[in-house]
Amino acid sequence: MENDRIRVLAAASGGGHWEQLMLLRPTLAQYDVRFATTDPAVALQHDIAEVESLPDCNQNMPVASARCALAALRLVLKHRPQVVISTGAAPGFFCILAGRLIGARTLWIDSVANGEELSMCGKLSKRFAHECWTQWENLAADGNPRYFGAVL
Repeated sequence: MENDRIRVLAAASGGGHWEQLMLLRPTLAQYDVRFATTDPAVALQHDIAEVESLPDCNQNMPVASARCALAALRLVLKHRPQVVISTGAAPGFFCILAGRLIGARTLWIDSVANGEELSMCGKLSKRFAHECWTQWENLAADGNPRYFGAVL
């Protein structure tokens, strides 16, 4: 029998972005979820045996960013998620973009570390993701990004 659960790609860089994504794991358990990160070792710390690997990158690494964007596109084309969720950073944003290209619904949750302003990828996600959420009430503006509380 075919799996009828919604296919979700949950992507985040290692470190704090990944830890925030892991706090959403109980909610994601009802879906057919695949995880992607820049540091597969962090997945093992959460007993996730199968994790997709993405190259790490940031705004100061244009070649690595291009490689990461292509890797994100390959990953999305391989798994065809119906939903893409990311807590950051750039590798997660590239998954959001790739998800949009195939018609997936997309959700960006900006890092709790960004209390004064949205991250650069958060600002971009306001334009590209279907939903952009902040974890700081003072950063919510005219419904985009929206505030529902903190993940932490």
